[in-house]
Amino acid sequence: MINALIIDDEINAIESLRWEIANFCKDVTVLDTFTNPIEAISAINYLKPDLVFLDIEMPQLDGFQLLKKLHFTEFDLIITTAYNQYAIQAFKENAIDYLLKPVDPDELIKAIEKAKKNKEMPVSNAKNMEKIFEKIIDNATNNNSKKIPIALADKIVMVNKNDIVYCKSDGNYTHIYLKDDVKYFVSKNIKAITNLINSPEFIRVHKTYLVNATYIKEYIRGDGGEIILENKINIPVSRTNKQKVLQALHIN
Repeated sequence: MINALIIDDEINAIESLRWEIANFCKDVTVLDTFTNPIEAISAINYLKPDLVFLDIEMPQLDGFQLLKKLHFTEFDLIITTAYNQYAIQAFKENAIDYLLKPVDPDELIKAIEKAKKNKEMPVSNAKNMEKIFEKIIDNATNNNSKKIPIALADKIVMVNKNDIVYCKSDGNYTHIYLKDDVKYFVSKNIKAITNLINSPEFIRVHKTYLVNATYIKEYIRGDGGEIILENKINIPVSRTNKQKVLQALHIN
C-alpha cells in the first residue's frame, strides 16, 4: 500500500484527484490533503508519506519552494500542474512523473505504477528523467506548443520556435541556429527536429536545411534557387523543394 498526500491550493482539483485515486488506484491511500503549502511542509515531515502529489502554482509558496524547505524528502514526487513549462523543473527535483490538469486517469494509473515499482526497487534518476523527457516531447508535439525541448549534454533547454532561424543537418545530428547568434548542437537528425517543431512556418528547403520562412529576406532565382536570411546567411534550395519556398513567399 502506498501512503500519499495531495497538495493543491484548489479544493476542486484536490477532490477530483482524490476521486480518481479512489476509483482507479486501489493501492493508494490518501493520508491527507492540503491547500496551504506551509501546513503541508509540517505534514510531510511528520507523516513521512511514500508519495506526494504536488501542485506548482500556489500562494505563499510555490511547489518548488516548498520542496526546498522539507526535512523529510524520502518520498516519490508527482507534479500536478496546468502548465507544461514546469515539466523541466519537475524532473530536476527528481519527480517520477508530472501530470497535466485535468488529470487523465490513464496517465494517473501509469504514474502510480512507477511509484509502486520504485517502492519495490528504486529506479535511477536517469531513467526517470528519460521517461519524463519523452513525455515532454510528446506534449510539445501533440499540443503544438510554442516551445520545444532541446536536449544538450548537461541540460534541457526550452526553446521558443519563433526564435529558431534555421536548422542544418549533420548526419544523425543537427545544428540549430537561433536569432541573436545562439547555436545548439543536438543528437537528433533533421527529420526528428522537423517533427518536433511541427510548424507550417518551417520549410524543408533542402535535404540539409530546415528554414523558418519568417526570417527569409530574399530569394535568388536559379535551378533550385537560393535564399538569403535576415542574418545574411545564404542557403541553397533544391529543385524538389523550390515550389514550397515560392508558395511560402507568395511568389508566383
